[in-house]
Amino acid sequence: MTTVIAFILMFGLLVFVHEWGHLIFAKRAGMLAREFAIGFGPKVFSFTKNETLYTIRLIPAGGYVRVAGEDPEIIDLKPGHHIGLEFDESGLVNKIVVNNKSRHPDARIVEVEHADLDHTLTINGYEPGEEEKLSFNVHPEAMFVMDEKETQIAPYDRQFASKPKRKRAMQLFAGPMMNFVLALILFTILGFVQGIPSDEARFGEIQENSPASEAGFRAGDEVIQAEGQQVESWEDFTGIVQEHPGETMNVTLSRNGTTEEVEVTPRSVKAQEREIGQVGVTRAFEDSFAKKATFGFTQTYEWSTLILTNLGKLITGQFSIDMLSGPVGIYDATDRVVQTGLTNFVMWTAVLSVNLGIVNLMPIPALDGGRLLFIGVELIRGKPVDPQKEGAITFFGFALLLLLMIVVTWNDIQRLFL
Repeated sequence: MTTVIAFILMFGLLVFVHEWGHLIFAKRAGMLAREFAIGFGPKVFSFTKNETLYTIRLIPAGGYVRVAGEDPEIIDLKPGHHIGLEFDESGLVNKIVVNNKSRHPDARIVEVEHADLDHTLTINGYEPGEEEKLSFNVHPEAMFVMDEKETQIAPYDRQFASKPKRKRAMQLFAGPMMNFVLALILFTILGFVQGIPSDEARFGEIQENSPASEAGFRAGDEVIQAEGQQVESWEDFTGIVQEHPGETMNVTLSRNGTTEEVEVTPRSVKAQEREIGQVGVTRAFEDSFAKKATFGFTQTYEWSTLILTNLGKLITGQFSIDMLSGPVGIYDATDRVVQTGLTNFVMWTAVLSVNLGIVNLMPIPALDGGRLLFIGVELIRGKPVDPQKEGAITFFGFALLLLLMIVVTWNDIQRLFL
């Protein structure tokens, strides 16, 4: 249950921060943000505030911000269409009733001749049986009523496509950007709470009943050599240990100004479909204000570099798709991390936030990076990509992502249960 709660909180935070970035910059640009959703599928909880519907949905597989103009939202009012119009105190149309007009006895029935709800905000037509042409001005925040469901109209200047390229690009980039900001904040908090990891291979805590405690390792010991290899960093030491699961190793330690030779046999642990060695020690931490103040930036940069390097290996074939993890794999990893303590869980959340930011910036249709790519093409061509072509490419990219998610999830399930 602890893992379930931790996973929901972590997932909710990552998605909320990402979508909140999209929402804030959509509103700053003057776009009509119709919905801010966490999850997909049926609504579990919802409320409306400042034109935006906020929802929590059943399937915890992401989230979205729906901006006016990105998808078909209301039907076109064609000539001959009979509609009901309701008016505000100033005489502007504030409700356009498409069907079930009998439920709106105060509505004025009009046969449409022409309607423009994007630019001029006018409806021209006739009362049934009359020949006098009528013209009605529509309020820019009027409601379009279909099947008793109200949808606010979106004049063109409130739609995504009407905004300058820089504002559209910023609205798309804001989601990943907020993931990087979250990671930076979490890493900084960790730096001030637990200190900064030592650059040397120096031990912090020695776990009880671990190979390290049985070998006589002590907190404060610094590794000089391991298996005849010079050790200059913590990564050097852990890398050597991981390559010797179940094998006795010779380790040279510096302890209180003297040198100690000890033997340790790392326990074998399965990770990413291979056996690695672990000895049960944590890294020592330093108390440096300057390093604490910059820890968030350095860690965000280092993890970004590592993730980009692995993505490059995936593209070149050096990194197998079988090593990727989806929601099931992330849940399993979260379960293991939660058992090691709160600080490791916060670190894990920060790393996933960096990962989410980078993945969403990849130039793949249906991701933020793919949509930014379309804006880049528009900048080069001097005109936007045809909406139908963009929609088709985006749908194809979404289908590929869905297929990849199915494959990755199946691999996760096999690793766990088969």
